[in-house]
Amino acid sequence: MIPDSFVQDLLARVDVVDVVGKYVQLRKGGANLLGLCPFHNEKSPSFTVSPTKQFYHCFGCGAHGTAITFLMEHTGASFPEAVRSLAANVGMVVPEEQRSPQQQVRAREQKAEVNRHQQVLEKAQARYLALLRESQDAIAYLKQRGITGKTAKLFGLGWSGHDRSGLKQVFDNYDDPLLTEAGLVIESEDGRRYDRFRERIMFPIINAKGNLIGFGGRIIGKGEPKYLNSPETPVFNKGQELYGLWENRQGIRQEGCVLVVEGYMDVVGLAQQGIGFAVATLGTATTPTHIQKLLRTSDRIVFSFDGDGAGRRAAWKALNVCLPFLRDDISLRFLFLPNEHDPDSFVRDLGPEAFRKELAQSRVLSTFLLEELASRHNLSEAEGRAACLHEARPLISAIPASGIRTQIENDFAKLVSLTSAELLTDLARFEGAAQKRQEWQKSLPDAPTKNQGAAQDNSPFGSPFDTAPVSFEPKPSARFGRAGTRRGGRQVTPLARRLIKLLASNLELVHKITDQQLEVLGFSPQFAYVREFIAFAQTTQATHLAALIQRAEPGSEIANMLTGLTIDSFDEDALPDPAAEWNDALRKIEFERLNQDKENLVAGGLTTAADRERYKAINARIRLLK
Repeated sequence: MIPDSFVQDLLARVDVVDVVGKYVQLRKGGANLLGLCPFHNEKSPSFTVSPTKQFYHCFGCGAHGTAITFLMEHTGASFPEAVRSLAANVGMVVPEEQRSPQQQVRAREQKAEVNRHQQVLEKAQARYLALLRESQDAIAYLKQRGITGKTAKLFGLGWSGHDRSGLKQVFDNYDDPLLTEAGLVIESEDGRRYDRFRERIMFPIINAKGNLIGFGGRIIGKGEPKYLNSPETPVFNKGQELYGLWENRQGIRQEGCVLVVEGYMDVVGLAQQGIGFAVATLGTATTPTHIQKLLRTSDRIVFSFDGDGAGRRAAWKALNVCLPFLRDDISLRFLFLPNEHDPDSFVRDLGPEAFRKELAQSRVLSTFLLEELASRHNLSEAEGRAACLHEARPLISAIPASGIRTQIENDFAKLVSLTSAELLTDLARFEGAAQKRQEWQKSLPDAPTKNQGAAQDNSPFGSPFDTAPVSFEPKPSARFGRAGTRRGGRQVTPLARRLIKLLASNLELVHKITDQQLEVLGFSPQFAYVREFIAFAQTTQATHLAALIQRAEPGSEIANMLTGLTIDSFDEDALPDPAAEWNDALRKIEFERLNQDKENLVAGGLTTAADRERYKAINARIRLLK
């Protein structure tokens, strides 16, 4: 594993302009550089590179990132490959974190096992490709489905042949246990062995790094199952992979959308008709991992399902998985085709333009959610509306606090004849009861108590006159967990966002913040996120925004916020005195808090000596601040 400290040092030495400039012709455009985006087709430049922030962003397709990200996205390099390439260019040697001898042995064994699996899969793929060139039946089937040789080559389509033990032709030791572990060979109870895939069009499954990890096979004659996948192996987990994500990565970027379909042939058939932005789940229902991968690829996702009962049930399951990931800056939609069509048959019969028209008319998630809930209950009766509310409570509560949740709450309240306030009260009661159940479960024997490991904080608002230093250790990854994974979610207030933006653009300020300023930020919960950002920035030692983003976990709250701040500030001029701006902001926060404390003391009558002394101290502090 490459140490984070090395990555930070590397990004401090590497110039993103030099890295991007090797692939994109850049010209000066104010403080930044402009060029034609390499990730989508455009005639006027919307691709911007910032030398000060060491960050690139395309205002056309949304592509953005650091020098490392650019190499990964543009060249297909893995993270270690991108780091090693950049390090070589600036004369740095990539170190490896120190591991125990046992850890080193395990790492070598795991790497060797992955290599062995990929080698046997590659050998099998070479045979499947060769067999396709020789099989008139398989070629005729693909032509009948409208698939040309060019598309077949793009997706690496092959043919498994008819022979029950055809892989003996490429593996000298057909009895090698590795062939069964890799899912290529099946061993029956009586010890006989035979190929898993026979008489099938073969679809190689490629992971995000471009490595072959498994196969899907589609039978072309009679027989069941119609589709057959590789089993779970050390390199293949079907609940985590999406077919076509690697092959269609450029199409997804250019379209600004990813279409999720149900079958391999749907992905290939759509690509053949110029709709090269589809992916397919591998015979499983949509999983949270699928959603996370999709959202890293595009902020616009359309799920395509058959319009029959089974299709709507699958869509409803996908919707449930999506709810914890909802944000205001993404679009999730559902497309239901006529019962007689799947995406492949629809586009072949009616053409790509007709399919795109259907795509444009797909239902947004909120509409599908409310329509589906309404269809399950008799909303003309109080009992039906109550039952609908009962079903909706856990669904709405799964959505993080956001604008889209507020919109759904308002629309649903009208559906069940409640006011928005009544619905919010009901949901708060439901969520409170759920939280109490969780706390009760945690209090059971052999479970950690609810306060175990938590810092004690008897005074959440603190005081500017307390002299004890504030404990300010960053918490574990839950703090900066993936966006939407925590049901409560949270929104950052405008003032807190402005403070983070000031610090993020001037990271030298982070290392000059005093304990008293941290106490000031403890006056109100609205600044909790600012404190967390400071703790995070202090641990990274980053010198510019791009390095800070690189350290943040992809898709986390902090990563999303930093990316947004970077994009928003691309064309802003640098402040003449950021330290003065920061100090002035903290003075204003403290001033407002002191005035509030003063008003509270006066309202209480200043009846005690302590209150009167406190009042004098506040006045003295206010005069000093002025």
